[in-house]
Amino acid sequence: MRDRINLPYVLFLAVTAATGGLLFGFDVAIISGAGPFLLKHFELDDLSLGIAFSSLLFGCVVGSAVAGRITDRYGRRRILLLVAVLFALTSAATGLAWSFNSFLVARFLGGLAVGAVSLVSPMYVSEISPPTLRGRMGTLYQMSIVTGILVSYCINYLLRDLGPDNWRWMFLTGVIPSVIFLLLLLLAPETPRYLAMAGRRDEAFAIMERIGGRASAEFAMREISASLATPRRGWRDLLQPGIRRALVVGFWLAILIHFSGINTVIDYAPAIFQSAGWKLDAALLSTFVVGLTNFIFTAVSFWTIDRYGRRPLYIAGSAGMAVTLAALTIAVLLGQFHGALVLVLILAYLVCFCSCIGPVFWTLVPEIFPNNVRGTAMIVPVLTQWIANAIVVLLFPAALHRLGQAATFGFLAAVSLVQALFTIAFVPETKNRPLEEIEQFWTGKPLPAAASHAAGAN
Repeated sequence: MRDRINLPYVLFLAVTAATGGLLFGFDVAIISGAGPFLLKHFELDDLSLGIAFSSLLFGCVVGSAVAGRITDRYGRRRILLLVAVLFALTSAATGLAWSFNSFLVARFLGGLAVGAVSLVSPMYVSEISPPTLRGRMGTLYQMSIVTGILVSYCINYLLRDLGPDNWRWMFLTGVIPSVIFLLLLLLAPETPRYLAMAGRRDEAFAIMERIGGRASAEFAMREISASLATPRRGWRDLLQPGIRRALVVGFWLAILIHFSGINTVIDYAPAIFQSAGWKLDAALLSTFVVGLTNFIFTAVSFWTIDRYGRRPLYIAGSAGMAVTLAALTIAVLLGQFHGALVLVLILAYLVCFCSCIGPVFWTLVPEIFPNNVRGTAMIVPVLTQWIANAIVVLLFPAALHRLGQAATFGFLAAVSLVQALFTIAFVPETKNRPLEEIEQFWTGKPLPAAASHAAGAN
């Protein structure tokens, strides 16, 4: 069965939800350029600087945990609307902070929004996307994240000479994309899968029909109804053998993606370049090059993720990251950690991550969980990745200065290699497979002929 897909409508819905990723990327990366000025303004040491950078991330831990529990009760769209408002308020509060403690509180509260959007936005995208487009639509979320990162790097560089309070304006600019996100959400509907879960089947069918036509909507509604036939018991469902397998895979992917170092590069790029002998202006300009590379090669993944699949990209990206981080380690040991070589190796590392790992992670994780427990199950990998992220960002300044550059980059290289091996051993391919079919993979049940035929036709 080949469906007629309403691509403009699907794109609108996916872009709307993915705009949450722009705020995610903005909030995570804006502090990279503000960091050197915060260091002077609040007279911070290594630990205090780590706390300043990671305060948002600890808020993300709480935000993702809370969102995962309430999104199945109140819906994806309502949570995203609340998140948009919270983004705007906390951006303003951070820029207007009158003390280091008030700064930390504002960043922590902003983290609630980032954590929630990191769970709900990919879920929304996966639930409104037809199987043949789900990879590319999921990539839009990662594209939005790197766009936010690039925008924040541009703002940081442009405002660097604005005066002693330039860091305040860096954070205040976050109000603008927050308002845009809110306006887009007001035009978007709830996801069909949530509407079906809530008993609003006519509304769910209408949206499915608009997305892919009547025949596609009828087939999708039968699939959803079958997957929701099992009673929803929240956390108890996660103990079922098949779901438990998916949960373990998601848990370890969430740890490995951050312990392989991506946010140390995104957040501390100016500090890394300064440690390589660059002056602050040059370091900030180089972060723009980092952001541009991140953006370009994430765009590449839009065409590769549904062509080559999730698993091959994840393996290739992890191996490439291991090689580039090992090269950085060798450069330190040989006394060559300076100048253009550092920039080239950092960019090579980013190419491997943003063309393979980043888009695949945020596409794959929502795909591997069954419909009736997706909101609850998503808490585990999303919460785990924020905890891992916070720990890495908190400890990186001290590790870089006390353990040394070689030990730090060597550790990140080893984790990247482990990530490649873990993917080879445990991660399934989800390319072009209906969400209900992926559920059957984990439980080991045979695939019904109708579903197999539909998957093959797509």
